[in-house]
Amino acid sequence: MEQFEHISVEQAQLLLADNKARMVDIRDEQSFTSGHVAGAVHLTNGSLQGFMSDTDFDVPVIVCCYHGISSQQAAQFLLHQGFEQVYSMDGGFEAWRSSQPFVTESE
Repeated sequence: MEQFEHISVEQAQLLLADNKARMVDIRDEQSFTSGHVAGAVHLTNGSLQGFMSDTDFDVPVIVCCYHGISSQQAAQFLLHQGFEQVYSMDGGFEAWRSSQPFVTESE
């Protein structure tokens, strides 16, 4: 895969439910804390190296942002780092929260 692919919320949920992908959330700390996809990794400049060390490069990665715009650049970046299959989730977390369950840091 030389280019990231787009993925719908529904497709992302299916991959995550089957443990066939990892979700990374690139939103700011406050937004992530107030709500995110269960099991999502908060990916920041500070957590990137740890994520790369802990994740097999052949595991599909789904990138989530606010509305599905910033995730496209981050998805392309992860491809350039060596991840083989990377998706940008269309609609971002706002689309997810309108149809899927999510967690907060207090849970």
